[in-house]
Amino acid sequence: MGFFFPSLFALHDAWGLFNLQEAISLPDQLDEATNYIKSLKANLERMKEMKDGLRGLVERANTSRSYGSKSPQIQIQEIGSSLAIALNTGFNSQFIFNETIRIVHEERVEVVNANFSVVDDDTVFHTIHLTTGEPSAAARISQRLNKFVHDVDASNKY
Repeated sequence: MGFFFPSLFALHDAWGLFNLQEAISLPDQLDEATNYIKSLKANLERMKEMKDGLRGLVERANTSRSYGSKSPQIQIQEIGSSLAIALNTGFNSQFIFNETIRIVHEERVEVVNANFSVVDDDTVFHTIHLTTGEPSAAARISQRLNKFVHDVDASNKY
């Protein structure tokens, strides 16, 4: 037992987690603990909201079986060596988003950020931010994505 505690303190000191020479005063420790607990509570609330939102998405997806009545729309904006894609789809058009990501990966372009917002019962707004290595990639990706969305829209009308 006498061996355990000195090695524990040495381990903590090596990681910078515990330093006997720079002991923090008790009020400062309490402030740090309070701030940490507050940040955990805020994080927990955000996660609960996200869980509730996702639960609602799953419930709505399970009640409907079609692609949705909304025609997909896409807007692509080139910003230097980056692309910003705005994709508007029907609620159950996860396929369109997945195929958009697949096309982007086929072009070997880095997806920097991808997210979505549920606008109403039948509209989902996706945003995808990409970084392209070459200028010609932006034109090629724009052409492929516009063709894909047009083909999906045409196939849903017939």
